[in-house]
Amino acid sequence: MEIKSYLAAQKQRVEAWLKERMPRPERLSQPVFDAMQYTLFAGGKRLRPILVVATAEMFGDNGSPIVQNFACAMECIHSYSLIHDDLPAMDDDDLRRGMPTCHKRFGEGIAILAGDALLTLAFELMSAPLDALPGRQLRALNLVAHQAGCLGMVGGQAADLLCEQTEPLPDDVGFIHLRKTAALINASVKTGAILAGASDEQIDQLGHFAEKIGLVFQIIDDLLELESTSRVLGKSTDSDRRKRKVTYPACFGAAQARKDAKTLTNQAVRHLRPFGEKAEVLKGIADFFVTRVN
Repeated sequence: MEIKSYLAAQKQRVEAWLKERMPRPERLSQPVFDAMQYTLFAGGKRLRPILVVATAEMFGDNGSPIVQNFACAMECIHSYSLIHDDLPAMDDDDLRRGMPTCHKRFGEGIAILAGDALLTLAFELMSAPLDALPGRQLRALNLVAHQAGCLGMVGGQAADLLCEQTEPLPDDVGFIHLRKTAALINASVKTGAILAGASDEQIDQLGHFAEKIGLVFQIIDDLLELESTSRVLGKSTDSDRRKRKVTYPACFGAAQARKDAKTLTNQAVRHLRPFGEKAEVLKGIADFFVTRVN
């Protein structure tokens, strides 16, 4: 399978689902809706929702309504995290996906509220009564809440912020990356498996796979931020080094970082062996993660 064609086709599906699920704006709160739409449809690869869909497909679910809702929820959570991550109190970035960041376009107050609204919309979608097997839905919802919260993505972002201007230590890098980035990728993969009826053993194997490709994604992100250009990435570059962020290249060097990303990818793919040909898409996504240029 040509993975880029698959990703492009699934991205179109996800964006159609997102448009169907966006709430209608109301008169006095119109700017919040505008800011939500601005960030949600400003580009992006839709990798997290695609991971939900691709994993569910392995177990015979080709985009049921509940899978659609969870896929859209993952993108809403990711988008909210980007809005808040770009704020002056956090990373203070002016550019995202080649466009002004949400707070630059709408102001800090509306940006914060747009992020809050996207996170809340995610939980509205995930809790909608669509599934004939509510046990799976509740399990998946609980997993996403855990991985997006203080023990997952939010905790990782807090650690990233608190570790600025400190000596980069391997344990700190692992702590931050596993939570800030890998947690939501892990949730995306395991959610697709849970909703589609995978066994506990299968969910665990996929969780190991997802954790490793989540680390790979952040390592490559760190490298691109160091080595690429704003024109290619669509966001500010070299800010990690200027702010003395705790990154993988800062701790281990760029050459070792790239080598470790390839090693982690190979380890991740080994966790897919029990699934045989059904895991070809996930293998392709793992390869895409380690070879991407933006």
